[in-house]
Amino acid sequence: MKKDFLKLADLNRQEILDLLERTEILKKERLENIPHPVLQGKSLGMIFRKNSTRTRISFEVGMFELGGHALYLTDEQLQIKRGESIEDSARVLSRYLHGIMIRNNDFEEARLLAEHANIPIINGLTDKNHPVQVLCDLFTLKEKLGRTENFCLAYVGDGNNMTYSWMEAAELFDFQLNIATPPECATPGTEDFSHLSNVSFFSSAEEAVKGADVIYSDVWVSMGMEAEEEKKKKLLQPFQINQRLLDQANPGAIVMHCLPAHRGDEITGDVLDGPHSVVFDQAENRLHTQKALLEKLLS
Repeated sequence: MKKDFLKLADLNRQEILDLLERTEILKKERLENIPHPVLQGKSLGMIFRKNSTRTRISFEVGMFELGGHALYLTDEQLQIKRGESIEDSARVLSRYLHGIMIRNNDFEEARLLAEHANIPIINGLTDKNHPVQVLCDLFTLKEKLGRTENFCLAYVGDGNNMTYSWMEAAELFDFQLNIATPPECATPGTEDFSHLSNVSFFSSAEEAVKGADVIYSDVWVSMGMEAEEEKKKKLLQPFQINQRLLDQANPGAIVMHCLPAHRGDEITGDVLDGPHSVVFDQAENRLHTQKALLEKLLS
């Protein structure tokens, strides 16, 4: 029976922990130049309706290193742009491929693709959530903190698909999640997690980061939302991650950002490049964790 990864909860807690253990092995083997062609002969279709740096390169290189092949597919290369339905596309692509990763604006489109495909579908990002990013971030936290629970993560900035996915993670793992956003930038869908006692909301970044072991942010203006840039930057200025905010967190707190970063907006350059930042290790771990995910779903 095929398994999709559209949201973090498509894997249970133990499956995620097992994936993180496998990620550690794959990362070590890559460092030691030990090949692991466990997906030899397998092909992954990658549908991009939103541009990407990390998602495209990490999935494409990941499939190559696992012995498989990745196809980069855009609207211009598919008949979807000319009106072929997602349902029909799913049925056809299922005859050729062993899995599909889709990165697009609409979660419903990804859900429909999964409903009508008989191969695994991976959500590479939608307007609703970004489960592969949080899955990979959990591995980074395991590396840096030595655990995936019993810590406090403060998310500060715009309420978006990353905030939603961190709430998904808080539902599966025992950690405190503090979310600080302006009321005008609150995360859509927070009612899905209203039952969680370990998720708290703040209107002040300083209050949210008190006692935090991790401070996390994302871009203030997501791709496709440029028309709101001036308004959002004004609202979000008090939520910038800078040294003053970092000083309010626990000593030794780490700083995370899913990239791309707009230096001087949601995070200052000195913090991004400073000793508390694990941002570029976090970006690297997209490759290793997604390889473990591909192996699980496609093998």
